[in-house]
Amino acid sequence: MRIQDRTFIISGGSSGLGLATAQDLYSQGAYIALLDMNTDAGEDAVTQLGKERARFFEVDVSDTDSIASAVEGAVKWVKDTGMELGGVISAAGVGNPGKIVDRNNEPLPISAIDFVLNINLRGTLDLVRQCVPHMTQVKPLGPDGERGVIVLVSSSAAFDGQPGQVAYAASKGAVASLTLPLARDLAQYGIRVVTIAPSLFESGMSAMMSDKVRKSLERVMEFPRRAGRGEEFAKLVRQGVENVMLNGVVVRLDGAMRMPSRL
Repeated sequence: MRIQDRTFIISGGSSGLGLATAQDLYSQGAYIALLDMNTDAGEDAVTQLGKERARFFEVDVSDTDSIASAVEGAVKWVKDTGMELGGVISAAGVGNPGKIVDRNNEPLPISAIDFVLNINLRGTLDLVRQCVPHMTQVKPLGPDGERGVIVLVSSSAAFDGQPGQVAYAASKGAVASLTLPLARDLAQYGIRVVTIAPSLFESGMSAMMSDKVRKSLERVMEFPRRAGRGEEFAKLVRQGVENVMLNGVVVRLDGAMRMPSRL
């Protein structure tokens, strides 16, 4: 699918992998609707990208009404510019590690589980379901009649999560699992679904890691033995947008890393 002169909605778009994706798609001529909680970071990202083709919309992806308001604003902007909606990239996410039972034999609070699931899983599905009715109205383009693409973000933790990642792995595993049925739901409309499952990448989440944890994770990577970079993630997003044969698939982006049970 062509990127130039199409609008892409990116949640978690003002930092980390979301911002790297916004920068890459913008460089290809896209219009970018940045959705995020941090207003200051969002406005800074718009200034950095360029106000002609970027807008910020404040959103809490765990709140349905907040998503509705942001999507409404983005769609109105699309109508104002005439640059049709081309895709949705759901990059908002949280980690919040915690074992299912702690050293005092206390269970992981359900509030901690809900926090992760509400953002990583519920927020992803809620954003998608609210954007899809607008995507189905886009005029089909190209010989295949494609309307758009949805790019989701899973994690290597979906496949080999470590101790303390029960809630996180559950949320990201669910994102991986819903990829194919979502692609099948949307096939009749010419809308594709691609999920990327990164390992250790430079992001706001990884920035919270201690040096000890980071170095331990880097040691179990095969090649390259370092954290991934935002631009490397963004390149795969771009390929997911442009390559029409990528659909209903989960692509690991992990330098052959398989996370061990213990570091």
